[in-house]
Amino acid sequence: MIQYNGLTLAYIGDAYFELAVRNYLLDKGITKVNDLHTNAILYTNANSQAKIARKLIKDFYSDNEINIYKRGRNSNSTHKPKNSDVITYNTSTGFEAVIGYLYLDSQFDRLDKLLKKSFSIIEKL
Repeated sequence: MIQYNGLTLAYIGDAYFELAVRNYLLDKGITKVNDLHTNAILYTNANSQAKIARKLIKDFYSDNEINIYKRGRNSNSTHKPKNSDVITYNTSTGFEAVIGYLYLDSQFDRLDKLLKKSFSIIEKL
């Protein structure tokens, strides 16, 4: 696989996670667009993603995934977060980088496990 920088991995990871959340909510029987949007925000905002990342780094990520997470988290972005602080935003960027990496590396079984664990973490909050 090409060695993408952390922000590129996060870019594709963000898109993949957003689509996965939308599919997950549809599977749960939520079909009204406003309800889908309201619920999706609970999963996709930087604060939620940072909480997921902090849990996954403790007992889920492999050593390689931790390295990818750190590469995404430590990337220099010119983007200024609107609804979170910089540390939370960077932590969520690391989470998205892992998703992007797994997707681009075609590790779909691992990606599926990560998504299920992520959804479970959010639902316990």
